[in-house]
Parts: sequence; structure tokens; C-alpha cells
Amino acid sequence: MKKQLAGILAFAANIGLSFSAECPPASDYEASISHLGCFNDNEYGRALRGLFIDFGDENDPQRCGDFCGRYGYDYSAVGRGSQCFCGQLGTLPEPSNPTNASDCSVTCPGDSSVSCANPNTDAPRRRVPACSTNPLCSHAICDTSLPISDRVKSLIGEMTLEEKVQQTTNVALGVGRLGLFGYTWWNEALHGYAAAPGSQFNIPSDAEFGSATSFPLPILMGAAFDDELISQVASVIGMESRAFANYEWSGLDFWTPDINEVPSEDSYHVSSYVRQLIPGLQGGLDNLDEKQIIATCKHYIANNAETNRYGENYDPTRQDLGEYYLPPFKACMRDVGSGSLMCAYNAALGVPMCANEYFQEDILRGQWNFTAPYNYITSDCGAVGYIFTDHEFVDNATAAAAVAMNAGTDLNCGNTYNNLVEAVQNGWTSESRIDEALNRLYNALFTVGFFDGQEEYSNLDWSNVNLPSSQALAYKAAWEGITLIKNDGLLPLQSEPARVALIGPYGNATEQLKGIYAGVAPYLVSPLQAASAQWPSVDYALGTQINASSTENFTEAIKIASSADLVVYLGGLDSTVERETIDRPTLAWPGNQLDLINELSNLDKPLTVVQFGGGQVDDSPLLANDNVKALLWAGYPGQEGGNAIVDVMTGKQSPAGRLTTTQYPAEFADQVGLFNPDLRPNENGSYPGRTYKWYTGDAVVPFGFGLHYTDFDFEWAGHSRIHHKIPIHALGRKHWKPHHGHEQSGPMETELFTTLSACIKNVGSRSSDYVGLLFLSTMDAGPAPYPDKWLVSYSRAHDIQAGESATIDLPVELGWLARANEEGDLVVYPGHYTFSLDIDAKISFDFELFGEPLVVDTLAERGTYNFTVPVYPQSNELVAG
Repeated sequence: MKKQLAGILAFAANIGLSFSAECPPASDYEASISHLGCFNDNEYGRALRGLFIDFGDENDPQRCGDFCGRYGYDYSAVGRGSQCFCGQLGTLPEPSNPTNASDCSVTCPGDSSVSCANPNTDAPRRRVPACSTNPLCSHAICDTSLPISDRVKSLIGEMTLEEKVQQTTNVALGVGRLGLFGYTWWNEALHGYAAAPGSQFNIPSDAEFGSATSFPLPILMGAAFDDELISQVASVIGMESRAFANYEWSGLDFWTPDINEVPSEDSYHVSSYVRQLIPGLQGGLDNLDEKQIIATCKHYIANNAETNRYGENYDPTRQDLGEYYLPPFKACMRDVGSGSLMCAYNAALGVPMCANEYFQEDILRGQWNFTAPYNYITSDCGAVGYIFTDHEFVDNATAAAAVAMNAGTDLNCGNTYNNLVEAVQNGWTSESRIDEALNRLYNALFTVGFFDGQEEYSNLDWSNVNLPSSQALAYKAAWEGITLIKNDGLLPLQSEPARVALIGPYGNATEQLKGIYAGVAPYLVSPLQAASAQWPSVDYALGTQINASSTENFTEAIKIASSADLVVYLGGLDSTVERETIDRPTLAWPGNQLDLINELSNLDKPLTVVQFGGGQVDDSPLLANDNVKALLWAGYPGQEGGNAIVDVMTGKQSPAGRLTTTQYPAEFADQVGLFNPDLRPNENGSYPGRTYKWYTGDAVVPFGFGLHYTDFDFEWAGHSRIHHKIPIHALGRKHWKPHHGHEQSGPMETELFTTLSACIKNVGSRSSDYVGLLFLSTMDAGPAPYPDKWLVSYSRAHDIQAGESATIDLPVELGWLARANEEGDLVVYPGHYTFSLDIDAKISFDFELFGEPLVVDTLAERGTYNFTVPVYPQSNELVAG
């Protein structure tokens, strides 16, 4: 797409952030404009990052220039015929074929004598509250004496059907004749503010808003098992993201957290993680009507594989849905009030998720009270279109738009909802349903001050980004998650090595440390940089790439290793073999990395392997190799990755991380189908099950494993032992108050069953953190088969000095005692149970529940769903009318 760019030579006064109940007068300001050329437009890096608006049939360069100049912008651009963009240019990009008439020949609707075809760094500009501008301020949407619901209803009522439809995609165009600005809904902040069509960085990176704190990927932060850490990280991400938004570098909604770019394979752990993450991002739980940013939990639901991700269907059992797939989303939406949810690309039970009324209406809104005026559902990008093209669920794109809108998908990331005018005309959806969707979207924008501004968050600015405390937190998040898998006495290093050889594709890595969905970091400390600052002589050789077959670089690696006192190999996985759109075909170490490690191990030098990546690889060869003395897993550690790794090796920090995913043997990939979502093993043993709860094989390294530099003793503390026999009828008698409603009964599953306390004594010689994992197991409570065990609580004790003790509290909610019946209901069953601390049951005790089973949560029954167009389900699970 191209844009005609003009420079506004007369300047208007800056518009402040405060909202006045008095409508500012309309301006007769007329910009003096000069044509600068035709420029490429890239939604991932637009030059004009300020206001944008759709003037429809009245657009032309002069009107656009007048609009932008009125609000203090120096540049305007007209594009796509009817659209106007405003901004401040730092470095003007080169025009793209400015003499090529075909690039810039779209006639302006408001002046047929000029063209409005379809620029890339931008000086910071404070966000303008929409209701501080004329003419919008003269409309009822800006009348603060009215309830917000009436204000939103009035705005929607002033739009034509065509204008309404233009607001249902991720680039909502606004309505020029009303003075309603456009808004871009796609912003990212998975583990720090990140680039997306709606969220951008300044250039260069050392400019204001040129970078943001880059934390480790969730899989490494999850390995810390530190809820307070996650809360602190989320608060920084939310604060920095809102600072960017206040200066028009981003929107106010952020598509995080991602349940699938996971902190853990365990549903309890993920649920606990998001219970900390969402309040930190949004600004707390006390007042969800006033948010720092809008969080979006994704991807709902059973978004298991990247292969064929746009068109695959999964049929999880109701047991697995109730016990595993749904709880993290339930925690996100019901328990901590995430403002938004994203439906996934895949289908479940035969129906594409963004057209799946059962999951979106019956469960999400019907059971989890996702019904506040500001709660909305967005599609994944392109997902509505894939209902037709990849799932072949309907006959055309208009039908796809209709079934998604009818199923409760309020916002389309993509352009398929542009077909909604035709869908209404065909009777496939209704204008009132579109009104409902817009009602949710505009109510959501009210919660972040889009219309009126916000006193609490609107003053966040560049001074709140990259704080020293945030950098220290990034370092803490990295080292706390690093996990020691093997140690034959090499670590921590007892003396300073005279010469160190760093070898492998991560030895001098910088950008790779960030992983996916990352922004521009203020700095990136490579392992080589950190090692060079720590030790007097450090040599580096690449040795091999992540997935290479060539051995041409082995010679140099062997050469420097031969003369070293310490050899460190740094490799594993990176985004060339694992990322969005890619599934690894094997669980073995990729390429020839193991070959190089074997050659290094034959040198009889102290050898440490540092394994990077989000997924696990089969470490059996390294664990069996006596010459590999130590093995650390470091995930994707972010901007402080190099420092964290070196400090763990030297003992400045003692590792206490725990693996959050099971490390399977390589043959596991051949035993389970990529598209089989079942967790439980089958009866004949041909399918071994998934996750540590159900896997019947021998894990290479089990979930929750992690070594220390010291030893601990354990005992139950105080009155931790609950009664050995407990009547079920005494459980579950409290009430619950939703975040946006009145008190009502349930959910019983969030009630406290008990809090266990354990005394952890450091009987070694080094101070260390300790992560206490509390598991529950049974062999007779509920339906067979029985899981090996399941996590019900955890806690991290910090800096236990040698010879000292610390007490950890392990609260257990009633719902995590429950198991799912065949209908997917969560039930506390009578039977014999065992609590055990740590994966190898350092201490444990037994208790019995007796009486009638207690249902603490139900899974909605599937109904009959009447589609307005012919549909073609992908499984026999669909019940359709």
C-alpha cells in the first residue's frame, strides 16, 4: 500500500491529556501543505504513528492536513482513498517510485483532482483523549453526566451499518464525520513490550521509546515457581506498555498472556501463573473498570500443534477438557478478570473455535461470568477467514464472518468482517449482534481512558521504561529459572579457571536470548560478554549451528577447547527449529550438536553443557556421558541471559529452578500422534499418555526436577497435618463475588481446603533458594485410570543460609483435590489420598475423604446450535440444528 505524504507547515498547539467537560470550539484552522511524495506503508512500521481517521467520501489532502495540524501534528498522509494519518517524522523515508502514477493513483473521494493512494520513524506525542476533540466532544459519547452504557449506545446509534462494520476489524477506521478516531487493536507484550502492527519502537534504539525491558520467555520464568516474581514482572510489563501507549507507540490492549506459549505443562501451575500475571498487567483486581492495559488470554482452546494450525480439529475428551485444557482459561477469565480472550485457529469438537458457540457462549460467558460490559472476544489473526479457506466449515467468506459474529467473536483480526454488511443483507447475522460487539469494544476502551483519559495511568512516560529496578528484575527472572539437570561436582566452580573455551551457537548469542514475541531490548548480555567480564582469558568458537550437518567449524572448537581449563558448550534449540508455525519432527538434539559435544568430552576437560530453548530435548546421551560434568537448562533468558548463566556457574547465584515440562525420550514423538489431544494412556499400552500426570513411560528428566548446590532436610511444620479422616459434606459452603457482579454461590473450587507448612533446613555449605512442590495422589478416589500424581501447590523460599531453616506455606484449594468425571465435571471423590513434598516425596502423609462425592464445578452440556448458513463439521461431535 502507498501513501501520499504532506508536510504541514503551520503548527497547532499541543493538545493536553486532561479532559474538560466543556467541548473545545471547532477550529477554522487551515493547514498549508506541500506534497512530499508517495511512500510505502507497512503496518508493522508506519511512519505516522499518531491519530488516524476515515473521512469517507470527504477525504482529500487538505482536509487530512487540516485535521492533523489542528491537533499539533507536523505531517499528514492520505491512503486507501478515504483514510487520513497523522504523525511526526524523525527521518523521512525515501519515496517509493514517486513518479509511478499506478502506485498513487487512487482518486480522493473529496477532491477528484488529486490522488489519495496509499511513512517510518516518529517523534513521541502524547495520546489525545477522544472526547477532548471537536466534533466528537459535541456528541453524547462525551457527555460525562450520562452512564457509560448510554454514552456507548448513543455513539453506535449514530453510525451507519457500513461504519459499524469498519470498526469490527483490528484496524478500526473510526468515523470521520463524527470525529471518532481510528484504533489499532493488535499489540503484543508476552514477556515485555514487543513489536506488532499496533505496537512499535522508536529508531534508533537508544532514543526515547526505542527499547523496553526484555524478560525471559514464560517457560523459563515458570521454572522459577515464584508467584511474587511473576506479579512483579507483569507490573513492569504493564507499566512500560502503558507508557508506550500514552505516547502513541501502541494501542491500549495487549494480546497476552499466551496460554500456549506456556510457562508449564501443568494446568495448576499455568493457572497460578496467570493469576499473578493478569492483575499485574491490568493494574490490579480492585477496579477492573479502570485498567492500566487490557490483557488478552489466548489461544482458546486446545491449540496444540503448529502443523496445519489453521485448519486442524481436535476432539479432547470431556474429562481432559474439564481437568486440563479449560482450567487455565477459567483462571484467566473468571478468577482474575482478563478483559479479553482470543479464540484460536483450530477447531474443537468439529467447529472452528471462533465459530464455536459452545466454548464461547455456553462456557466462557455462560459459566465463567465473562459478561461485564467491557469483556470481548477477538479472533486470532486470519482465523475468521480460515473458517472458510482452511477448515472448509462454510461455503464462503461472508458465511465465515456470519458464523463467527453469531458465536460471540466481537473483533476480527483480519479483514473477513468486511463482509458483514452482505451477511446482514443476506439475513445470516443481524445488525443488533454487530451493535453488541461494538458495545463491548467501546466499553473496553473506556476502561483504559481512550475517550476520557485517565488520571492514574495517563502520566506514565519514558521515565517509567527501562528503570534500574526493572533491569534487576530481568536478571532475577533469568537466574531464578535456570535449572541444574546434572552436576558431577563441577559446579559451582571452586576456583577461577585460567582459560575458558566457550563453544556453540549460543556462545556469543544476543538476539537469540530473547525468543519469540520479543521487543527491542535496551541491551543484551551474551554469554561471551559475561564470561569475558568474569574470567581473565576467554576464547570463543562457533563449532556448529543449531541444526547444521557440516563439521567444518569443529576443528577450531576442538583447538580452543584443548588449551582450556574449562569448556562450556552452549546450544540446544532456537527459533530456526521451534517457533510459531513450526513443530519439531524429533525430540533429539538437532543437527550435529551431540557429535561436537562428544568430541569435546573426549578431551578430558571439565565440560559444562548449557541447554537453551523452550521445548526439551532428549538429554540421555549427555546424562550417560561421564565426561559431561554438568548440564544447565537456561530456556530463553532475555537481556540478562549471559550474566545469569555465568553467575550460576560461579556460584554467585545458586540454582533452584525446576523443569516445567517432562523431558521425554526421543522415541516419544513416534508413540503419540501430533494431533491426538488425549492425555490418558489407552488400555492396550500403545499410547503412553501425555504430561507427567499420565505418561506411563520412563521420563529422561521428570517434570519438577532440579538440582541444588546444597542439601536440605524436611519436616512438616506446626499443625500442618490435617485430620486423617475428613467428611466431604463439611467442604464447600462459601460464596463468591464476581469482579463485576453481586455475591452468588460458587465457585466452590476456589475455596481453601487447607494450608500445609513445611520446614526446609539447609544442611549443606552454600546458601540457596528452595522450591517446594506439593503433589497429591490417589489409587482409589474417582474413575480409573489414576494419574501418577498432580501438583496442587508450590512455594519458593529465598536465600536459605547454610545451617538455617525456612518455612514455606502451601495453600491447597478445594478444586485441585477434584478429578474430572466422564462428563468433565470436577468432583471431590471419597477415597485415600497422599500429600507429598517434591517429586521424590521427601516427606508425605496420608488422609481419607469419606461421604458422598462433591461436585465443585460443572462442564456445560453441549446444546443444539442453529447455524444460519450450511456448515460442514470436522467431526461427529457437533450437535447442529
